[in-house]
Amino acid sequence: MRLPTLPRLPALPALPRTSPRTRWLAAGVLLLSASVAVGVFWTRPKTAQVMAVQRADLTQTVVATGRINAAARIDVGSEVTATVQTVHVSEGDVVKAGDMLIQLGDAEARATLTQAEAAQAEAQARQQQQQSVSAPVALAAVQQAQASLRNAEAEHRRTSELVAQGFFSQQKLDDSRRALDTARSALDSARSQSQAQQPNGVEVTLATTRIQQAQAAVGAARARLNRLRIVSPVDAVVLARHAEPGALAQPGKVLLSLAARGSGLRIDAGVDEKHLSLMKPGLAARAVADAYPTQPFDASLDWISPQVDASRGTVDVRLAVPKPPIFLRPDMTVSVEMTVGQQPQALVLNTAAVREPDSASPWALLLKDGVATRTPITLGLRGTGVIEVKSGLEEGDLLIPATEKVAEGDRVKAGKVAAVPLAGSGMGGR
Repeated sequence: MRLPTLPRLPALPALPRTSPRTRWLAAGVLLLSASVAVGVFWTRPKTAQVMAVQRADLTQTVVATGRINAAARIDVGSEVTATVQTVHVSEGDVVKAGDMLIQLGDAEARATLTQAEAAQAEAQARQQQQQSVSAPVALAAVQQAQASLRNAEAEHRRTSELVAQGFFSQQKLDDSRRALDTARSALDSARSQSQAQQPNGVEVTLATTRIQQAQAAVGAARARLNRLRIVSPVDAVVLARHAEPGALAQPGKVLLSLAARGSGLRIDAGVDEKHLSLMKPGLAARAVADAYPTQPFDASLDWISPQVDASRGTVDVRLAVPKPPIFLRPDMTVSVEMTVGQQPQALVLNTAAVREPDSASPWALLLKDGVATRTPITLGLRGTGVIEVKSGLEEGDLLIPATEKVAEGDRVKAGKVAAVPLAGSGMGGR
């Protein structure tokens, strides 16, 4: 096969002939131009966003989450194990001190009380019998024994005389002597029995002791019966009902929760332990209930727990609510913002401009004469997005935030100036 014939290209114009010296000179010019371009490129400043240092009123707060609680909350339970018979109140009921709350099963306790009262009545009857019967009978027995002794003595004297005169035998004298001894013994026994019946005698003491024992038994039975009647200890409002008829009440088991009337409300909250050094009794606070977010109310720090909850890393605190709003209820969830510091017209900067803020030597990258310069600073109060600088910077200084790709010593051209969140406050709580 025959290949096609290609068209002839036009001849290129001949280049002018140059000398070797000329060619070296051109190459040098090109190399110098490239060096100048690279130098210009590397010395061109970077454009970066900056943040200005300015003055503003600064408030530092600590925020925590807690719950509303009654200042005097009472958990009511049973001192004995028994079956719940009747519950007389419900949630929200207002009760007075002494009002019946719960009746526990008391059939056995009532029977015990009846038995104890019967034993007491018997002891009292025995005492009355001792005073009205036994004591007079014992006294009469003494008098009778004394008369018998006098007769025995007289008989013994006559018998002795007649024996001496020979009218009676010695046996008759011995019989009279035995009769005399028996009469004396009978008198001693009667006197002992009579003495026992006297006010300071043994029988009287025993009768009194039996009455005291019976009275103690009655008191114990009544106390047990009263423990089966659970009454309100104070004027209160019923917060929660945890028992129903038929349930088993046991010691340590909460049956009702009460809030003492007039005791006020408080806030129980947990604050992150890192804020413990800022907590001081009397700190002013603002609280907002989750159910009423548009109606904040005042509170103040009243108590700080002496220990830290290791499992949560928090410190329990209590805040007093001097004027609780009418809508507040125990166990409501609330957010609390406690003011821990205020500084009018403080020198502030955006927290994004602070490097290593939690270290012992915080610093910032200051734009000084077009160069990023590391500058040590001293920090003060902290708010949300802002922080006070006490030394190291002046108002109007421009800082390069950590988000910019600028290193110490770089030449920088200030770009957009970021605004400082002047209304910010708070540090977080739990």
